[in-house]
Amino acid sequence: MAWPRDDAKLDRVRALMRDRGLDALVVRAPDNVVYLTNFWGMKGYDAVVFPAEGEPTLICLEPSRDDAERTAWTTELRLFGGYDERDPRPPSLRALDHAAAASEQYEAIGIELSLGTQAADRMIGEPTTYPKAWFDAFPHAQDATPLLNEARALKTPQEVERMRLANEIAAAAMEHVQGVIRPGLTEAQIASEWLGFVHGEGTGWAGKVELAYGFSLVWSGPGIRTFTATADRSVVEGEPTLFEIWVCADGYCCDHTKNLVPGELTERYRELEAGLMGVYEDAVAFCTPGASLPELDRRIRAGLAELGFPGQPTHPICHGVGARAHEPPYAHQAGGGEVAEGMVLAIEPGCYWEEGGGLRVEDNFLITAGGAEKLSSFPDGIVAA
Repeated sequence: MAWPRDDAKLDRVRALMRDRGLDALVVRAPDNVVYLTNFWGMKGYDAVVFPAEGEPTLICLEPSRDDAERTAWTTELRLFGGYDERDPRPPSLRALDHAAAASEQYEAIGIELSLGTQAADRMIGEPTTYPKAWFDAFPHAQDATPLLNEARALKTPQEVERMRLANEIAAAAMEHVQGVIRPGLTEAQIASEWLGFVHGEGTGWAGKVELAYGFSLVWSGPGIRTFTATADRSVVEGEPTLFEIWVCADGYCCDHTKNLVPGELTERYRELEAGLMGVYEDAVAFCTPGASLPELDRRIRAGLAELGFPGQPTHPICHGVGARAHEPPYAHQAGGGEVAEGMVLAIEPGCYWEEGGGLRVEDNFLITAGGAEKLSSFPDGIVAA
């Protein structure tokens, strides 16, 4: 939907550009295009030329013209066809022609040279990647990714408002599945209940969300493991069904891990929940402005080792959230950085038994001067269904 131009965000980007001597950024990752223009494209072919001085130029597919004119903060719009009867090249190269022309007046240019992952466009199932020609067109460009990471790490009030909407949708979807989950349903069936709610009810949410979609990994009982797919295993009575879930609402995300249990929770899981929640609550309390991100990683992993899970988990225990569900900063004991006011962090300790089963908890926290504010209304820990 159309949001007022977020000048606090754009001014921060331009200040960082001036610090690095950059005249313009030329970006095409969908999350960075959303961040700089508020336009969330369909196919990931779109780009923006964002100058340190003057108005940006948005380059987008011709069929997206109405969406761009309605939602984008840019006044300069250049269109290219997805199909051109005179030009057999892929449409991304027609976008590149426009980007090169719109940026030729600038000397010092930054592009996304070191982008590790790319957030999806609105056609989430088919994210686009960069052709070699894109990099060849800017042979003297600096890497803009560290600059954009630094800018995006601190959220503006508008960004927080948009992320609250994603958190609200995710929580409401969990309340929906809390009412329908039962033994006999499969992980995939209960995942589809959650996903269907996000898309069906989240789209149009509060009159403020044009498009909401979800991503889920759902595991139950012994199926709880890291980095495995949802399957046709049945929901287990007395053991948690774990929901690793994201919502993206008009380009802004939340990232949670929530747990439901039908029936009476087993004693083994009660003990695990009590121990893990202690580690989690200690980590949340630690996340105040100025706290060390490397120390946060060490602190959580030391707590898990005391519970009998040394070396766990294999996934990150804290990362940023924003225009991607996973974005910098990351807490890593071999890295650096500090927690800062204005960050939104996903904190997610987890521990897993070798034979299968285990537990993870995760929510998103806005870092304020007084500490970490939980953004989701759905409870942490294992919730009765």
